[in-house]
Amino acid sequence: MTKSIEIGFDQKTRVIALDQIAPTKLVSNEIKKTKKYRQIISSIEEIGLVEPLVVHRLNSSQQQRYTLLDGHLRLEALKHLKVGEARCLLAKDDEMFTYNKRINRLASVQEHYMILRALDYGVPEDRIARALGVNISRIREKKKLLDGICPEVVEILKDRQFSTHTANLLKKMKPVRQIEVAELMVATNNYAAPYVRALVVATPASQLKEPEKRKPYGGLSSDEQTSMEQEMSKLQRDIKAVEESYGTNMLTLVVANGYLSRLLDNEQVSGYLRRHHGELHRQLETLHDGIEADIGLGGSK
Repeated sequence: MTKSIEIGFDQKTRVIALDQIAPTKLVSNEIKKTKKYRQIISSIEEIGLVEPLVVHRLNSSQQQRYTLLDGHLRLEALKHLKVGEARCLLAKDDEMFTYNKRINRLASVQEHYMILRALDYGVPEDRIARALGVNISRIREKKKLLDGICPEVVEILKDRQFSTHTANLLKKMKPVRQIEVAELMVATNNYAAPYVRALVVATPASQLKEPEKRKPYGGLSSDEQTSMEQEMSKLQRDIKAVEESYGTNMLTLVVANGYLSRLLDNEQVSGYLRRHHGELHRQLETLHDGIEADIGLGGSK
């Protein structure tokens, strides 16, 4: 028999007065000084509230009241701007998990395309900057984010977040090297500019777009830089080898650990090992617990 799944929210948003919404945590003065909070205020001032507040209705015979489940910064920003009401999403339960953690933030490539689309529609650069709470020069940088980056790298990084500085460093390299560096960034989950700068330094001159403009980095000698290039090439080969064998090795490890677990759970086998091969038994238990911890199963012994 098929079970129906109940929707956790009302399908339509509703406008609710802010004085009817009770927050579940305070927004400190320190948080109100952050860049994120200022950006929310700028965005609401320029284009209004984009993401509705998430609330849950309280059972009360008095005036209708709601608990705020998500959107505390947005609520504070609306109060700061003296807005009296807001569009809200009404949850059917009061689960206190953070809804925003279930949302993938706008990736850098997506933000670039969004800005281009807004400009195509005739939205001025200064208005986009005000809506995002950034300087107009940042909008111009983001507009040119992908200029000089090959399509393969755009595809690799399409759902990642990285800075314009990181993008500018990628542009120093030829397409083949850009792809190698992008794959390393994904493999290490590191998109920071200092990391990419180190990869640029370790890039052979033949793979740079303008090798004649290459500057010495941090006092490195030519021999040290050559050594760094060789080490980086070896690291890339090692990473590729690990990627190719990871799935097979993990499957083998899980199967072997399952067999080991059945042996240790068998009282006759386990008892015999404890009596006659105590050291071996302890090592097998340690190995079993270590494997389960490494592959995220959680030790049971």
